[in-house]
Amino acid sequence: MKRERQQNIEMNFSILIQILALQCLAVVCVSREFDFYYFVQQWPASYCDTKRSCCYPKTGKPAEDFSIHGLWPNYRDGTYPANCDSVNLFNDSKITDLESRLEKDWPSLACPSSDGMRFWGHEWDKHGTCSESFLDQHSYFKAALDLKNKANLLQALNNAGIKPADGKYYSLESIKDAIKEATGYTPYIDCNVDASRKYHQLYQVYMCVEASGSEFINCPLLPHGRSCTSQVEFPSFSHIKPAHQEL
Repeated sequence: MKRERQQNIEMNFSILIQILALQCLAVVCVSREFDFYYFVQQWPASYCDTKRSCCYPKTGKPAEDFSIHGLWPNYRDGTYPANCDSVNLFNDSKITDLESRLEKDWPSLACPSSDGMRFWGHEWDKHGTCSESFLDQHSYFKAALDLKNKANLLQALNNAGIKPADGKYYSLESIKDAIKEATGYTPYIDCNVDASRKYHQLYQVYMCVEASGSEFINCPLLPHGRSCTSQVEFPSFSHIKPAHQEL
């Protein structure tokens, strides 16, 4: 009887190990099945100057600079993985040392005002969990922050004489050329329209990144974003007022 019990224990333990191994394998397989990232930054004035407006984060109005929207794993066929690991969801304790950088470079302008945690949690749960074969949660957010510094989009545009100014327009090609001159890679530009629905604005800049999340690459495939006119506004963020504040 004792021997039988021992055999049952060993059998159950063996089954448990197999189940855990399969779960781990499933996570690795899902998260490994991507080819590159879209690294997306947005211009805050263009986000706010729309019919839906915006709300400043609880930390206050962000600086007039591009901010991170996300780091998104993608396939070469134009599709992308999402929500790859329901076990390893966002845990803010893993990024406490990055929090001040995230507040500065990855703020949420959505309403109502927030501290950014919900935004970051959404990005990790939907996109970050699909990168786990290369980046854990801390590495994922750090990689995005480092990529922002490496691209330095605002400086790249300033160096080419392209500066935020209301009512002033720049050619779409000159914006692309300025970013390529600074980074070595041609970006994809996503535009939106202002609150009056009259003018196209520089809204988001997509750049492609290799699977380890550290180096820019030529885009294997351009995203399906909103088209731009040949001349676009690069609006100032200085005059923008939020819809309302809930501090």
